[in-house]
Amino acid sequence: DAAEKQRAAGDHFWWYVCTEPKAPYATEFIDHPASDLRVWLWQAWQHKIEGILVWESVYWTSDAAYPDKGVMQNPYRDAMSWVNGYGAKPGEKKPWGNGDGRFLYPPEACFETEGPVLDAPVDSIRWEMLRDGIEDYEYFAILQRLLHSSKGAKISPDEQKRLQNLLTVPASISKSTTEFTTDPAPLEARRHEIALAIEGLSR
Repeated sequence: DAAEKQRAAGDHFWWYVCTEPKAPYATEFIDHPASDLRVWLWQAWQHKIEGILVWESVYWTSDAAYPDKGVMQNPYRDAMSWVNGYGAKPGEKKPWGNGDGRFLYPPEACFETEGPVLDAPVDSIRWEMLRDGIEDYEYFAILQRLLHSSKGAKISPDEQKRLQNLLTVPASISKSTTEFTTDPAPLEARRHEIALAIEGLSR
C-alpha cells in the first residue's frame, strides 16, 4: 500500500542484491538453485519493480582476505566472496556469500601462467539465468504494450481478458518473495504462452 501511494506520486522503484538477502529469498549465490536469478525478474514484474541492480559482476578478489598483491584469489578453489573494506583487516576473512558479485570469472590461465593472459572471462550459469530473466521481463513488457496499443483494442473482450491474465505471475511460479518455484519448466511454459500472444497481436 505504501509503495502504491509513492507510485501515485510519480515515484519509480528499483531493487538490488548486494551480499543479501540470502535464503529463503531468490538471490545470486552459487549455493542457491540456478533458477533463483531468473525467478527474481518474475518477482520484479510481479511487484511492479522497474529496474534491477547487481552491485558487481567481476568481484574476483579481496585485498583484505588476500593482502599479498602478487596473489589474487582463485575463485575456482575458493568460491567465497570475502569482504573488502568495511573495517576488514589484512588477512581477515569475513564472508559476503559464495559467488557474491561474481558472474564472470577470470580465465583459468590466470592461475597457470605468469605472463599476460588474453583469454576471455569465463561465463557462469547464474549470468545466463539473469539474462533469461531479463528477457522474460521484456516479454511481459512487450505484451503489455501491445495490449495497450490499437492492436490490443481490436480483439474481443474475452480475448483481451485472457491475454491480460498472462501478465499476472501465477502463484505456481512465485507466491511471494520467499515462496517460489525452483523448477524452470513452469517459467518456460508461461513464457511460451506469452510469446504466442505477442506473435498473435503482432500480425
